[in-house]
Amino acid sequence: MKTTQRVRKILSAYEGDNPGTKTNLARILMNGKLGGTGKLVILPVDQGFEHGPARSFAPNPPAYDPAYHAQLALDAGLNAYATPLGMIETIADTYAPQIPLILKLNSANSLDRDKEGADQAITGSVEDAVRLGCAAVGLTIYPGSDAAYDMMEEAREVISEAKSLGLAAVVWSYPRGGALSKDGETALDVVAYGAHMAALLGAHIVKVKLPTDHIEQEDARKAYDAAGIDRSTTAKRVEHVIQASFAGKRIVVFSGGTTKEEASVYDDARAIRDGGGNGSIIGRNTFQRPRDQAIEMLSSIINIYQGRE
Repeated sequence: MKTTQRVRKILSAYEGDNPGTKTNLARILMNGKLGGTGKLVILPVDQGFEHGPARSFAPNPPAYDPAYHAQLALDAGLNAYATPLGMIETIADTYAPQIPLILKLNSANSLDRDKEGADQAITGSVEDAVRLGCAAVGLTIYPGSDAAYDMMEEAREVISEAKSLGLAAVVWSYPRGGALSKDGETALDVVAYGAHMAALLGAHIVKVKLPTDHIEQEDARKAYDAAGIDRSTTAKRVEHVIQASFAGKRIVVFSGGTTKEEASVYDDARAIRDGGGNGSIIGRNTFQRPRDQAIEMLSSIINIYQGRE
């Protein structure tokens, strides 16, 4: 597999990884219309677990079919497709040779009532990912939750096993639970902290939400003010999250969030690009729209990361 100078530079920051893991990371970085640029657009479809099938797929009924999403990611020229075990088992033989797959290994559900102790169940294994031809595994941690330490220990074990078998690891780092306020979940200090934790746990790719200009922790506010950290625009806040992720030596992608107007999705992508982020991992904003609209939206996002829009 040929790689670009940009991809080789990114891979050079992962000095502790074996050739198998770097090859799978390169598969993701070199795939699709953004292949070789260091930018990524990934389609994640774990919302059926997280929010329920009707809330996730009723707006666009063809999306109940797991193959719909894999084909959407392939036709749109995305870098990878991420989803839980059952959905990958439905499509792996057809799609694993065509697009890098990321097996999402843990999930929550909206029926859970424990908000302070937010947690996720392990629903797949690294062995499953190898068996199904995946390039990477992914899992979520909730920094701030009363269950955060258990989740971090699970993440450490999963990441270690994935690396030993030559797979890359993606960590969804979504602070929530415990004493965090709702605004605190996307506060700049908290998002940057969460990204840093994911990098410290050994993630190759870190997934976080776009941060707001809110500061949740009083001690952090003092540090931000003393250092004069600019949080005035989304791009500047993205830049700070990248800085917190080993000074840009870890790949950081940002969640698309809840369904929103197209203009807002494109504004987010421009801010991620201008702030030095590696790209978007965007689900509901695409697959809940009719297929032709989703393809058009993803093409525009790709064009933004290519500097064309």
